[in-house]
Amino acid sequence: MKTAITEMFGIDVPILAFTHCRDVAAAVTKAGGMGVLGAVAHSPEQLEIDLAWIEKEVGGRPYGIDVIVPAKYAGSDEGGYTVDDIRKLIPAEHIAFVDDILRRYDVPPLADDGHRSLLGGISRGDAAVPFSANQADSLLEVALAHRPSLVVNALGPPPAHMIERAKQEGRLIGALAGKAQHAERHVNVGVDVIIAQGYEAGGHTGEVGSMVLIPEIVDAVAPVPVLGAGGIGRGRQMAAAMALGAQGVWCGSVWLTTEEAETHPTVKRKFLAATSSDTVRSRSRTGKPARQLRTAWTDEWDNPATLSPLGMPLQPILVDEALARIDHAAYRAGSGAEQLTNYYVGQIVGSMNTTKTSAQVVFDMIDEYIDAVRLLDHQLEA
Repeated sequence: MKTAITEMFGIDVPILAFTHCRDVAAAVTKAGGMGVLGAVAHSPEQLEIDLAWIEKEVGGRPYGIDVIVPAKYAGSDEGGYTVDDIRKLIPAEHIAFVDDILRRYDVPPLADDGHRSLLGGISRGDAAVPFSANQADSLLEVALAHRPSLVVNALGPPPAHMIERAKQEGRLIGALAGKAQHAERHVNVGVDVIIAQGYEAGGHTGEVGSMVLIPEIVDAVAPVPVLGAGGIGRGRQMAAAMALGAQGVWCGSVWLTTEEAETHPTVKRKFLAATSSDTVRSRSRTGKPARQLRTAWTDEWDNPATLSPLGMPLQPILVDEALARIDHAAYRAGSGAEQLTNYYVGQIVGSMNTTKTSAQVVFDMIDEYIDAVRLLDHQLEA
């Protein structure tokens, strides 16, 4: 295929795979697309290991990295908050509420085995605040010591210094947008690729569906290339995004049930059985609306009779250990932890009902895309 995105990155097909799993990122790159490693849960040390591994695997082919730096979050104006500073801002009633959930669902405590925090070092009191520029800066420096072709900020416009550093090293910058105004703001600060992410997507999303959002953003930022995202995991959906003006697609959820994915086995089983109606946008994990699988965890937080989630980054600091405890115990069938455990996923989950290799997902998308385009061509001929 030949689009602005394939030309920009020197890839065979304009499929970019956002994933927290290095194996998926490498597999998609080797299949002709481009893997983009989500680094928010990485420590700088782990990111160094994973990027070195990816580069060895892909042999000079392009890949990207994704970080999260929101434009605004609790304490961002002060700039110097540590995790301990944030913990002092968490109301006692919210701590008690989390403890009560764990008690009612009989979730055991973690063994003292040095478990890896879900957000890369959040358990250390002097650690950088999650989803902050300070945290992202250390990851960015590790990334720029390697060879990613694309650096993406997944939540808000990339900070000016992030853009400057990346461009000094000759890297392209991407950013997600849920409104045309957001996309215009990104382009104005120097972003090279816009990811138009619709309401259907997993993780942090806006309020506008992909069918409306993609052409709005394409028109707003032309000639800057746009990737369609949100509800895209099949070739027909890819064809629709391209017909709306996108130069490629950005997919995340569809990789969560692949053979290479590191998705928790219990969560993977839930994904494979889920329908497109089994997700919910909830602030229960990060403090900002993020689409995820609906489970007892989201129901507890979205109950109007109970406490509301805190803002970012208070909520992730509040629930990080609880989520680690839940995931650790969720392997036990029939347990309360099994009822609670969940993860980010988009409405495309209803089509994720078989386990495939990541490469096979790429190949199946392209085959279905070709069939869809040929069908349209046939309709024109008729």
